[in-house]
Amino acid sequence: MILAIISKVLLAAGCGFLIVGSLGVNRFPDFYSRTHAATKPDTMGLILSMLGLALYDGINLNSAKLLLIVIFVAIGNPAATHALGWAALSSRLMPWFRKGREPR
Repeated sequence: MILAIISKVLLAAGCGFLIVGSLGVNRFPDFYSRTHAATKPDTMGLILSMLGLALYDGINLNSAKLLLIVIFVAIGNPAATHALGWAALSSRLMPWFRKGREPR
């Protein structure tokens, strides 16, 4: 009973992070801020959701697979976003600035 409640809370928190991330992608103006808004909440939302599903399912092979997904996402998402950011920076994609606030 208590594990079911904890897993539902983790699933709800994960869904909340995923919704906030998708809103950030739609709201922010440039590539760099959109990748930041997509990566941080997406990683946390997926980790919380997978942990909630693993708790809900109990101790078996499926929960072990879900925990492996958590490990791979925790390593892969930040590394992939870092590579995308460096590729954008090396191709001279400039960040967005407000008028009158350009860098010197």
